[in-house]
Amino acid sequence: MVIGRPPVHRYEMKDIYDILREWKKRPDASFALATLVRSQGSSYRRPGARMLICEDGKTVGSLSAGCLEEEVALRARDVLRTGQPVLMSFDTRKRFGCAGKIDIFIEYATENFLFGIAKSLDARRSCCAITRFGDDETGSRIVQGDYKHPTSRSYGAASEHEHELIQKIHPPIRLMLLGGGPDSAPLHSLADSLGWQTVEIATANELPRVSDEWTAAIVKSHSYGQDFAALQKLLPLELRYVGLIGPRRRRNQLLSDLLDLGVTINAGFFAPAGLDLGAETPEEIALTVVSEVQLVFAGASGESLRDRKVWIHGPVKSAAMG
Repeated sequence: MVIGRPPVHRYEMKDIYDILREWKKRPDASFALATLVRSQGSSYRRPGARMLICEDGKTVGSLSAGCLEEEVALRARDVLRTGQPVLMSFDTRKRFGCAGKIDIFIEYATENFLFGIAKSLDARRSCCAITRFGDDETGSRIVQGDYKHPTSRSYGAASEHEHELIQKIHPPIRLMLLGGGPDSAPLHSLADSLGWQTVEIATANELPRVSDEWTAAIVKSHSYGQDFAALQKLLPLELRYVGLIGPRRRRNQLLSDLLDLGVTINAGFFAPAGLDLGAETPEEIALTVVSEVQLVFAGASGESLRDRKVWIHGPVKSAAMG
């Protein structure tokens, strides 16, 4: 049995956001949904990765590095025609040069399942997708809020059981950008490519009074007064990430003045914002900041993968291996 990491940002989410976007474009169409439900050894994608297959053959999402998608899409045509789900197994050690095995469950995508996810995400709420496979009661359904399997604890991303995959689905990261400048466009572009929602805010008066756990903010007006007003409102929200772009000297002065007013500086404040990537241009600076936001929400280390002593995603066992 595989237990996921703590409930933090998940790599499968981008696929789900893209799948919902395509589904909304085709209100009268039929779809098949392919889900990576089980893995053993090394795999490019983890359990919970999903791919939507449209009637015209178009696919959205991915299950591998591009090795399996065409074969899965061809099999999905039978699922669309008959409505009967299938479970495909791939030994990637022999066919694709990877050191593992994966199972792909293909089902007819029901309106209730996709609508349930969309409803939760539109309301900025998390939900759990439960996909049954390999027995008589197959298919996917949505449970609002957190879900606890009877035989184990709670779950983060996707957790495997015999014949069941449980995946927590959360809203996309909402990135608030306070202030203009040449780095706004690349920040917006990078965030969009990750499936995040970007909100550009001109002044501190436009900031929301409340927020959720999937919201981050970057303060970059380069005006002391505007940055001070923004931080005075943002820091009490206790967001996971509030980044300030600017030199350390101005940061120190801002912190001193904020502390004088009794504003608490928590661990979610990053200043100067960004990772040390040797950035100079607005595009490079945007990359360092977005990378840091991703690191924080993913709960990752930021170390070079070359230097890791363990597997990239941690050892993944088949559910049947216990």
